[in-house]
Amino acid sequence: MAPQVSAIVVMGVAGCGKSTVASLLAERLGWELLEGDSLHPARNVERMQAGIPLDDDDRAPWLALVAARMHEHRAAGRPLVVACSALARRYRDVLRADGVVFAHLSGTRELLEQRIAARNGHFMKAGMLDSQLRTLEPPQRDETSVTVDIGAEPETIALRVAAAVGLGEAAA
Repeated sequence: MAPQVSAIVVMGVAGCGKSTVASLLAERLGWELLEGDSLHPARNVERMQAGIPLDDDDRAPWLALVAARMHEHRAAGRPLVVACSALARRYRDVLRADGVVFAHLSGTRELLEQRIAARNGHFMKAGMLDSQLRTLEPPQRDETSVTVDIGAEPETIALRVAAAVGLGEAAA
């Protein structure tokens, strides 16, 4: 799989460690990192800070911008690691292209709640986990993806993602 991989989208619900794992993975692979949350328009951030879940209309321009950045990198031959929730298949369809692999970080509700509660200064509030879990459609067999449990340390998770897509050795 490694020769065709042009982007790895590290995806999952709030608290799964997308940003941390994506950063470690990008560093390990020597690839650029795109933090999808940094592309949310101010209105989306304000809604999330207020505890208001985003709907498809809120997400559409944001996903289009993430997809455009991914396309720019592919066109320039620059591989990219993207941290992006990509919770539903219809959202992944916007991001999907040749060479894009989705790395779904999956964990228990209890662990996700613990991690969200421990965060300081993040716009995603703990109460929004329910909305994200309702929206989540794990990748299916016909999607180019890997699923990695979040119970390990972030570095180990990054190693497991790299190995699963053929870009490194598996971690214990």
